[in-house]
This record gives sequence, C-alpha cells and structure tokens, in this order.
Amino acid sequence: MNGNISELIENVVKNVLDLQKIDNITLEIAKVLANVVEAKAKEIGVNAVVAVSNNAARPVLVECMDNSYIASYDVALNKAYTVVALKMSTKALKPLCQPNGPLYGIENTNNGQIVIFGGGDPLEIDGKIIGGLGVSGGSEEQDTLLSAYGAEVFKEIIKQKGRTA
Repeated sequence: MNGNISELIENVVKNVLDLQKIDNITLEIAKVLANVVEAKAKEIGVNAVVAVSNNAARPVLVECMDNSYIASYDVALNKAYTVVALKMSTKALKPLCQPNGPLYGIENTNNGQIVIFGGGDPLEIDGKIIGGLGVSGGSEEQDTLLSAYGAEVFKEIIKQKGRTA
C-alpha cells in the first residue's frame, strides 16, 4: 500500500475507531474506503461510483467521481445492497444465478435491487457483516478489482485494531 493510503488507515484507526464495539459501518470508515477506491479507480482510468451500505443494507455514503456514468449510481448502490442482503460478494453470487443455477432469476426480486455481477463486497468484522461496498463505472473486471481492493483496505483497518475481517 502506498504511504497516503497507509496514513489514512492509521488516522482512522488512531483517532476515530473503537472496533471493540463496532457492529455497523461508520461514516468515517465509509469515507476512507471511498477515498482509497477512488484513488485506485483513477490509477486504472475508471470514473467510478462508490457506495457503502450499513448492516441493514441501507446507504451510508455514495460518491460519484467526475464524469462517472449516471447509470453507475444505482448499480453501485444496488451492489452494496446485494452483498449485505445475500451475505456474499456479487462475484460469488454470479455463478449461482446462471440458467439452471440455484438462484436463477433472483435479480428479478427485491424490486430489481439484486445485482448478479462483480463489483460488490461485504465488509466483515469477526465473521459478522457490518456493511457492504459497491463499485460501478468500469468493466465487470475493473469493478470487481476495485471493490476487492476496498475490502482489503477494510481488512487492514480491522487488523490494525486486533480484529479479524
């Protein structure tokens, strides 16, 4: 990780978080995740929308990079919803939703909020989902890379406080 991201994580850990008590994503963590994902998106040439939801799959933060696609707003938000609602990444969900799969057609439920392609990752502490991260704006591969990167940064924050993600 580069120095700037490490400094952000260190600041959050030192000044804001008491992870011994946290059971829901905080706005402060959501802001850090959005910052690091947006920096990575810029690095790979993607104008992304980053959404973070809480443990009830409700939005905590949505940020749109300049020139991001209008459609990416709802997609990112729905990815953040999906990963909490179904307790798995959207990448892991995808093969289950193919024809003849056990969840085929699930994307037509929940008022169309279920997204069945990569770019969403759950955020966990000690095996409990406390929020979700959704990224949209690039290809499926790019969105998957960005959300996985954000989830790894989250794990690093948690690890620095002696917890497991």
